[in-house]
Amino acid sequence: MADTDETGERTGRRSDPGGGGFLMGRPFGVPVYVAPSWFLVAALITWIFGNQLDEVLPGLGPVRYLVALFFAVALYASVLVHELAHAVAGLRFKLGVRRIQLQFVGGATQVEEAGTPGREFVLAFVGPLLSLVLAGAFYLGMTAVDPRTVPGVLLAGLMIANLIVAAFNLLPGLPLDGGRMLRAVVWAVTGKAMTGTVAAAWVGRAIAIAVLLGLPLLTETGFLRVGDHETGGMDTVMNALLAAILAAIMWTGAGNSLRMARLREHLPGLRARGLTRRAIPVETATPLSEALRRANEAGARALVVVDGQGEPTAIVRESAIASVPEHRRPWVSVSGLAQDLTEGMKVSAELAGQDLLDHLQATPATEYLVVEDDGAVYGVLSTHDVEKAFVKAMARPHSG
Repeated sequence: MADTDETGERTGRRSDPGGGGFLMGRPFGVPVYVAPSWFLVAALITWIFGNQLDEVLPGLGPVRYLVALFFAVALYASVLVHELAHAVAGLRFKLGVRRIQLQFVGGATQVEEAGTPGREFVLAFVGPLLSLVLAGAFYLGMTAVDPRTVPGVLLAGLMIANLIVAAFNLLPGLPLDGGRMLRAVVWAVTGKAMTGTVAAAWVGRAIAIAVLLGLPLLTETGFLRVGDHETGGMDTVMNALLAAILAAIMWTGAGNSLRMARLREHLPGLRARGLTRRAIPVETATPLSEALRRANEAGARALVVVDGQGEPTAIVRESAIASVPEHRRPWVSVSGLAQDLTEGMKVSAELAGQDLLDHLQATPATEYLVVEDDGAVYGVLSTHDVEKAFVKAMARPHSG
């Protein structure tokens, strides 16, 4: 699967401040994080596979758990190769690849939007393709060893695991790679990326329901078996739990894909100039009641404190104004309610979309001074107004 995020530290097992886990390396310059949940899954795989080894190779004894641990690490190394395929394809297309994360049920490669349906299809397809190539390589390795030995069992397990990874990811629903491929096809046919996203997301939700209902049924009826044992040696409760987890991840991922697509569609409509409140200049010692009277007369909704030369020095905070009772406003000067301007609190009137959100995120504040390119004051931008516009844009029906 493939998505998008931030770069991490240079070395070692440092924790990712963005919540991605522990940094394990930077192949091709892309930071690879391992989520804490991976260690739980690795332990579970080690326990289950170790118990299976006791039945297939009973002479191993306790060593079987070391072999099983090796299998768990090798399995996730295969997943890493799958994700690196997405990353390398993104780099070849000169797209930003922010990170790879190995997590509970596989991995995610965060790549910026492909831009064209052809690139989207290739970016999605290379992951399952590499998993199939790995399965073929492990199969060739199996032919050279005795299947009743540790190498034979490991190679067989890795071959089957990579086939499952490839097959599951080729299912045509978001957030899986097959869903991104379906999205690309619908996008190419209709010319609308959002239409492709909606189609692939709803197929993804249908697959989530099918997994929730179908996986326990298949294992309970014995359709999915390895030898004389049900898949992974799980009982009915474990099968149902696994199905519920996979279905929840599929359903949530499909919903997130829809939300992100809607965000990308409406984000350009968020413009600083269009969201800015008209402001009037007031001097430091001006009583709040007088400043508000002037603002009402001018039809303004914000106050900017200026010095003796008329240069803006602070913005009167809306929340501070609301906290002052009306009978005290003649005795309170605007300077006591103002926040001094920093360079980051000055926003260009031309900022829009992601650039605007990035600027506000980099310099958190409740109000910003909006200026023209020549430095002239245009007005005041409230984060509350940006949030309302953002929510309104996200709730608007999509155009595709």
